[in-house]
Amino acid sequence: MSTSAPLPPEALDDWLAALAARLGLDPADVPVGTLLDVARDVAHNVARPAAPLSTFLVGLAAARAGGTAADIERASALATELALAWPADYPDTTR
Repeated sequence: MSTSAPLPPEALDDWLAALAARLGLDPADVPVGTLLDVARDVAHNVARPAAPLSTFLVGLAAARAGGTAADIERASALATELALAWPADYPDTTR
């Protein structure tokens, strides 16, 4: 079934549990709040389309580092730090 209706907020946990199971992951290993924070900071300080790509990169980096909760937190912190420091006028074409 395909629909363009957005996922209601109360269904987020069900969706993540189903996707995690489909991907062979334990839903308990998904730091939802941390990833949503990264997505928010990137969307607001870089660009909205950069948010999902950034969370993918966070996951990829964490997996390559070992995939522990600490690896996810470390990659998330680096992404957030970069997003919060991203210049509002990037690229500055006046230089």
